[in-house]
Amino acid sequence: MSTPSPSRTPPPTWAGTQTARETANQIVLGFLAVLPLLTLAFDEPFYLELFSRVMVYAIAALSLDLILGYGGMVSFGHAAFLGVGAYTVGILSYYGIDSAFLQWPAAILLSALAALVIGYVSLRTTGVYFIMITLAFAQMLFYFFTSLEAYGGDDGLTIWTLSEFFGPISLDDDLTLYYVIFAVLGGCLYLSHRLVHSRFGRVLQGIKSNEARMRAIGYPTKRYKLLAFVISGTMCGLAGVLLANQAEFVAPSYLAWHRSGELIVMVLLGGMGTLFGPVIGAVAFMLLAHFLADLTIYWPVIFGPFLIAVVLFGRGGLYGLIGKMGGRNG
Repeated sequence: MSTPSPSRTPPPTWAGTQTARETANQIVLGFLAVLPLLTLAFDEPFYLELFSRVMVYAIAALSLDLILGYGGMVSFGHAAFLGVGAYTVGILSYYGIDSAFLQWPAAILLSALAALVIGYVSLRTTGVYFIMITLAFAQMLFYFFTSLEAYGGDDGLTIWTLSEFFGPISLDDDLTLYYVIFAVLGGCLYLSHRLVHSRFGRVLQGIKSNEARMRAIGYPTKRYKLLAFVISGTMCGLAGVLLANQAEFVAPSYLAWHRSGELIVMVLLGGMGTLFGPVIGAVAFMLLAHFLADLTIYWPVIFGPFLIAVVLFGRGGLYGLIGKMGGRNG
């Protein structure tokens, strides 16, 4: 009597989890796509600017998740690349170089170079030493840009002319800028998805799980980690380019240690190692910070316990909670 082959249909719980997460992805992206129409309908242009800033930080948080969630590299100086990208745009604009086809590649290249140098040195260490070295590099860059009195020093630098494209694409229009940021976010999500599901991504996750074993079977783990670090820093530099255009201003505070801490909080809040989780984390963090700040100047006292509760009782962050609820329904 032949044994029946096992069913390949995924368990209902797993299917429900995946369905819930995919639904959440579609809802968030759909909401971001139609938000400008809602702001026009309710005559609330402020929210167009707010969610433009939210999406910029979502890109930065996504870039950090590539090395934190998939590579196990806890960088406490990731905002350095945000600042490098922003200051490249600001300084070139200061000298009258306003073409996006010059500003953006230069910012991306310098961010990649900074990530290469910082990653090459930092990856010689592990654990808390890696965290402290990335923080040290970020603080070095913070004080470097603070010392540039010609570009505003500690007061920052105002950008009078935004990056210029061609034809109807003008970042001076808030709606155009919003959809440019939205398109970049979508592109980063797609490329990150392809990356983590590629052979490179599988090796990177294996290194996070057990680097010694991956090294023993012949993988040059340091090279994989350095490449992931450079890709992450480059993406964060692109977020800095968008931040400079959205804020029309650059300042050393973009590189401050607390900015890197905020990016880590966004990743943890949304869900580490999930790609879309940091997007949800950025939305939740920015909105909570905005609305709680209207209630009290001591809003971190309210936000702190909320974050602790999510980390302790919702393993996987808000994205994990969405999957769990979908799994139970499934």
